[in-house]
Amino acid sequence: MWPEIDKVEKENRHEIILSGKEISSRITKDGLDHKLFTLNCLNYLNIHETELSEIPDAISNLCNLQTLVLHSNKLEEINVNVSKLNKLKILDLSRNFLKCIPESFSNLPLVTLNLNSNQLNCFPVFTNAVKLTVLDLSNNKLKQFPICSKEMVNLTELKLQGNEIEEIAHNINILPVLKLLDISNNKLKTLPGELADCLKLKDLNLKSNPILDRRLMKLIDQCRTKQVLDYVKQHCPKVVTIENAGNTKKKTKTKQNHDVEEESSIDYKYNINVKAATDEFKVLIMDSVKSVREHFVACIVDNVSFTEDTFKKFIQLQNRLHDTVCEKRNLATIATHDFNKLPPGNLTYKTALPSELMIKPLNRATVMTGADLFSKLQTEANNLRKEKKRNTYSGIHKFLYLIERKPEYPCLVNSKAEVISFPPITNSDISKIEVTTTKIFLEVTSSASIHICKTVLSTILKDMVLLLEKDIEVQQVKTVDQSEQLKVVYPSKTDLIFEKDVPIKVNRK
Repeated sequence: MWPEIDKVEKENRHEIILSGKEISSRITKDGLDHKLFTLNCLNYLNIHETELSEIPDAISNLCNLQTLVLHSNKLEEINVNVSKLNKLKILDLSRNFLKCIPESFSNLPLVTLNLNSNQLNCFPVFTNAVKLTVLDLSNNKLKQFPICSKEMVNLTELKLQGNEIEEIAHNINILPVLKLLDISNNKLKTLPGELADCLKLKDLNLKSNPILDRRLMKLIDQCRTKQVLDYVKQHCPKVVTIENAGNTKKKTKTKQNHDVEEESSIDYKYNINVKAATDEFKVLIMDSVKSVREHFVACIVDNVSFTEDTFKKFIQLQNRLHDTVCEKRNLATIATHDFNKLPPGNLTYKTALPSELMIKPLNRATVMTGADLFSKLQTEANNLRKEKKRNTYSGIHKFLYLIERKPEYPCLVNSKAEVISFPPITNSDISKIEVTTTKIFLEVTSSASIHICKTVLSTILKDMVLLLEKDIEVQQVKTVDQSEQLKVVYPSKTDLIFEKDVPIKVNRK
C-alpha cells in the first residue's frame, strides 16, 4: 500500500492529495494503488500534475466523494463511472487532453465543473444541471456555443474564452442569474439582442473577437459592460418566433439597424506593419509532437534595433512572460532566434529520443544530448539548492519536471537538421539573439492550445514595441502538417487586436 493511502486509512481521514514526481513515477510503473478505491470515507480526492492517463472503474466505489480534482494529468477520456458519484459537487478536469464529456455528467449534482485547457470540440446538453453554478470551458476547440438549458437556473459564471465560437446562442437569456460571461478570444462577428436580457450580467468580456460593428468594438475594448449591453439592446437583432398554419415554429432574424462607424483617427504612437507569409519559408509540424507538446505558432520580427539596456530588458520581458501569461511554462514557452543565423530553408518541429537529440545549449560551449543536458541541469539544480539551502529550484532548473521521464523530447530543427530549440527548456547557442540582432524568429509552443500560443505572441509583440519605442515589421509564418495542409498562419486578421489604451496601430498589407 502507498504510504499516503495507508495514513489516510489508519487515521480515518476524509481527504487525500497525490502529486509530484514520486507519485507520477508510481502511476507510470504500476498505476494507482487499488487500495485508494476502498477508502469509502473520502470526500476529497486530488490527483494532479502526474502521468495519470486513465481512471479505473473502481472510482464509483468512492460513494461519499464531493470534490474530485484531476487537473494537469494525461487524461484523454474520462471514465463514465465518474457519473455514479451521486454526491460529487466539484469536478476539476482542467489541463488534460479530453475530447468529449459523457452526457451522463448532467445527472451529477455538480456546483462547479472546470474543463479548462482540454481538446473539447463539443459539449453535451446538460438538462439536469440544476445546481451548476460555475462552468469553465475555456481554452478548448469549441466551435459552437454550449446549448443553454432552462434547467441551469443557478449558473452564474460561464467561461468560454479561447475557443473558436462564431456566435452566442440566441437563447442565452434563459440563464436567469448569469453574472459573468467570458467569451473573449473567439470568432464572434455579431451579438444577439437577447444578450441584453441577461439582467444580472455584470462582468462581460468580449475582447479579441472580430466584431464587425466598430462602435460596439470600442465599447468592448473599454470594458464597459453596461454600455455594451445598452448598445446590444438598441442595435443588435433578436430571433423572432412565429407560429405558422401547421402550428410549428419558425425562427427568423430581424434586420440589423445600426450604423457601422468607421474607425476614427486615434493618436497612435507606433505601428506594427504585418507582411504576408511567403511560400519560401514555413514550419513543418510532424505528427509525433502531438504526444508531447503539440501546438506551435511563430512569426518573423524585422526592423529591430537594441541597445545594451533594451536588450537586457527584452530578456527580462521574456522571463516575466514565462512566469505570468505562460504560467511558469506550464501553458507555453517562448523562444527567440536570430533569423539571419538560420540557413535558408524551412524549419521542422518534431520529436527525438533523449539520447539522440543533439544540441549546443544556450551559453554553453559543447554539444550534448538531450538526456545529458537534463542530467547536467538536474545535478546543477541539486547542488545549487543545497548551496543556497533552499527547498525549491530556481532559474531554468525549475522547469525540468516538465520533461522528466518523457520518452521523446520536442525540438525545432533548421534545414541542416541542427536543433535550434528544445522547448520548454532552452534554445540553441547557434541561433541566439544578441544586441546586434535586427531580425528575430519568434516561436511559442504549448501543450494546451493554439490560442495560448497566439495570446503569448501578441503580448510579447505589443510589449516589444513599447519597450523599443519604435515601429516594427512582422512577417506572417505558416505552419503546415506532414501532408502540407495549412495548420495556422500568424498573425491572422483576428490576431494583434489590442485594447484602446494601447497606442499601437496594426497595418495589414
